[in-house]
This record gives sequence, structure tokens and C-alpha cells, in this order.
Amino acid sequence: MDVLYFAWVRERIGLPRETVQTSAATVNDLVAELRAREPRYAAAFADLGALRVALDQELSEFDAPLEGVREVAFFPPMTGG
Repeated sequence: MDVLYFAWVRERIGLPRETVQTSAATVNDLVAELRAREPRYAAAFADLGALRVALDQELSEFDAPLEGVREVAFFPPMTGG
């Protein structure tokens, strides 16, 4: 599955995207796997309240299932102006 990182999430991890092999059932499970990789991932996912997630380009929740999902994107909330 492709995992995309935007804004400060990308800056903390140091990658704009990567392909990951995962057995995660939900987004929360995927986040737990990523956090365990190394400190830069733990820092990026330290506060899930400051993040949004999209599954196959549709806004979703962190408890959403990943079955059949091809792309997961993490980004901070958007602000208007």
C-alpha cells in the first residue's frame, strides 16, 4: 500500500511517500506499526489529534478498516483564509 505524507508530517519523517507491506487491519494499527519503526515516525504520529487521514483520497477516521485500500495519506488539518 502507498503511504503519503504531507506538510510537517513529511518534514518529520523525511519522505513524501513510501510503499509499505502491512498486516494492519485499521489506520490505527498502521500508525502503531509506523511509530514502532524509528523515532522520526514516533514524532510524526505523536499527536493523532493534530492529523487527518484519507483513504484512497477520501477523508476518513483512524479506526477505519484498511481492507482493499491502496493509498493512505496523512496530513494536518486544512485551514482556510
